[in-house]
Amino acid sequence: MMIMRGYIAGWAIVFLLPQSARSEPSLGGSIATRASISIEQPNVLPTQAVGLGNGKLGAAFWSAQGLTIQLNRADTLPERRSPGQVSFPDLGILIKDRHFRGRLNLEDGVLEETGDGVSLRAWVDHDADRVIIDLRGLTPQKVQHIRLALWEPRKPVASAEGDIGVLAETWLDNMPPGASGRKFGSLAAVRAIGRAVHAVVIDERTVEVTALPSAAGRLQVVIAAPGFRGDQSATQAANAVFAPEVNLEATVAWWHDFWARVNPVRAESRDGIARYAESLRTIFLFASAAQSGDGIPGSNAGIAGLFSSSKDDHFWDPAAFWFWNLRAQVAANLAAGVPELNAPVFALYRNNLEAIRLWTSGHMAGRPGICVPETMRFNGNGVEFETDRFRPFAIITHSCDADWSASSNARTLTTGAEIGIWIWRTYLQTNDREFLRANYPLMVEAARFLLSYQKSGPDGLLHTAPSNAHETQMDVTDPTTDLSAIRGLYPAVIGASEVLGTEAELVQRLRTALDKTPQLPVVAATAVASPALSASPDDKVIAASYEPAAKYSNGENIGLEPVWPYELVGIDDPLFAIAKRTFELRPFKHMATWSNDPIQAARLGLGSEMAQAIFALAQLYQVYPNGLSALLTDPPHEFYIEQAAVVSLALSEALAQQEPSGLIRIAPAIPPGWTVSGVTSLRANVSIAVEAVDGQVSAFSIRGGNDSSLSFVTPWKGRVQIQEDGRPLRMIEGEHFTISAQPGKVYHVSPVGSTLAPSFRGETAATVKTLGRATIGLGPPCCEPPPGYSRRLDN
Repeated sequence: MMIMRGYIAGWAIVFLLPQSARSEPSLGGSIATRASISIEQPNVLPTQAVGLGNGKLGAAFWSAQGLTIQLNRADTLPERRSPGQVSFPDLGILIKDRHFRGRLNLEDGVLEETGDGVSLRAWVDHDADRVIIDLRGLTPQKVQHIRLALWEPRKPVASAEGDIGVLAETWLDNMPPGASGRKFGSLAAVRAIGRAVHAVVIDERTVEVTALPSAAGRLQVVIAAPGFRGDQSATQAANAVFAPEVNLEATVAWWHDFWARVNPVRAESRDGIARYAESLRTIFLFASAAQSGDGIPGSNAGIAGLFSSSKDDHFWDPAAFWFWNLRAQVAANLAAGVPELNAPVFALYRNNLEAIRLWTSGHMAGRPGICVPETMRFNGNGVEFETDRFRPFAIITHSCDADWSASSNARTLTTGAEIGIWIWRTYLQTNDREFLRANYPLMVEAARFLLSYQKSGPDGLLHTAPSNAHETQMDVTDPTTDLSAIRGLYPAVIGASEVLGTEAELVQRLRTALDKTPQLPVVAATAVASPALSASPDDKVIAASYEPAAKYSNGENIGLEPVWPYELVGIDDPLFAIAKRTFELRPFKHMATWSNDPIQAARLGLGSEMAQAIFALAQLYQVYPNGLSALLTDPPHEFYIEQAAVVSLALSEALAQQEPSGLIRIAPAIPPGWTVSGVTSLRANVSIAVEAVDGQVSAFSIRGGNDSSLSFVTPWKGRVQIQEDGRPLRMIEGEHFTISAQPGKVYHVSPVGSTLAPSFRGETAATVKTLGRATIGLGPPCCEPPPGYSRRLDN
């Protein structure tokens, strides 16, 4: 994905989070309570929307006209069209009160607002694709108007029957390049629960429901937006969603259960970076849960698409998926102990396996296996087609196409390999053999393709050329991405084949190919394209390819791919020092919302650099106080989730890492001065809980395991005590030890005589958080009125 650098001044978005069900007052409250976000003035702009979702249906809420809601689904393809916007113009009374306040009940996943005696609660039902608005304190005799509308050039069928207003539309995906020929559609319907409810058609794109509140001033509005392709009447589809009784408790229970499963991380530092990073992590987990349902992933290009407030406007092709922009989300979910949130991502590629195979055969010179397109359309082909009202012309590119021009991802070969590696890592963490069996074909077919692409050279080694170093170098020889993917995928396929007892002949071919795969390209730092000003001829770095001077076409630090995501360079590797120098001399610092700088700094044990990268990226891109970010300064103004995912994963990597050898490093990158208490998930269902005070690790604990032997390296040099379920187990000397972790046991490890323990500020109310010019939360109006001025705002 091409990038542009920018900052959008003056924008404010509030994204509110559910509260964790965990209750640990000594640690300053649950992570979701600590990440609560305050709306201290009406969020009247679409770019100030808050988001909720149930995995399939998402909604953005802002205070225009009192209240406006945009409905979003991921299955309204190929353009991801919104089912519509719903407005409540008679709720102006709510937002004109200068003492208006809003927040999301973080434990329950409910948006709450109050003003001038009116209270509002809103949530997205987790049992049905509908949004519920519960209003109280209304004037019983004042009619409330609820208007559902679409916009040009949409052509819905508008209908009204009794107390229900409906907009429904279907279309064929038969026009863009790579079209699937499938039928898609959208449906939105509004129904009120009150008195004298009546629905009417206003015009071809608008319906309206009017209602009187109850005698007690209460009105409930239910907005249905199920998946719809015209297989049944719009009224029937809407009534099926309206039928269940409104039940907030089921949604509350879902969010409670989710937060109870999430690995908590709490962090504070005097410079504020730690606390801010903790909030970004919690925001990511909320957004990830809200967009990870059945079927297609909610994020396609690093965007939190289910929370859009920009009508049908999208910059990147909404039918295409960039795995580069999904991988940090996949990794962060794994580290947080909620791998189930990745199910839609793996399903997308698994369900398109045959289509990807056909694309590969037809566009990659008949080669076997699968070359997964980096910009894969939802139906498995490699077409990326971008056209919108903000562009003067359409853009068409192909991924995995031997005959396409040398550009972008035409010959990016590694997407399938990386997906296969994440499948293997998920299995190693969960021990879910059925998951591995279901997704193994993706791994093995990606390996078959790379084997067919490797060709023997005069040196007797197997090379890949022409091939892209992702989007950074075009058509070069042996890109570092290819070499890393081969060294990561082939052992993974070998391991998976042995677990499943299959593909013995392929396993032998992979072993042979591994022995003949070139080493990573290590060159003088001055030999690469655009060398850093501080580089000297004596500095060695990992280059982007074996053509280090080939020009760069995008801002990716390809030389650091072996560090992460491929995790090939461990602390004992001879390349570790070179990898650290590669990071220091990287050509693109803090570039784009997807920048991996914080993760790669953590993997290299550079805690201070990790913190500095989190700060710098927040200043550049986290311009919405919902914790989401903006990649582009130009419209449409979309909310990106990928930066929060990067921060989330970086915090987990700072707590504990597993080397390629299996060695577990404790607290390899906790920055100086940080007080932290957090948990991260590793292989074999092992979770590691780490505590540190002012940057000094005070203790850690081990939970899970399968009787396997676990080796650790700790930050301590002296005597260390190990307890099993609170009972002394043994003493050790030095930083290294090995333990056989038994299922159901908890092992606590700390230096002898240590009395340090982290403590955090307890927070039960929503707060606005700031870091430099970045903000999470929407603060109060800038000025208090002079004495005697009305509490109400007339404008």
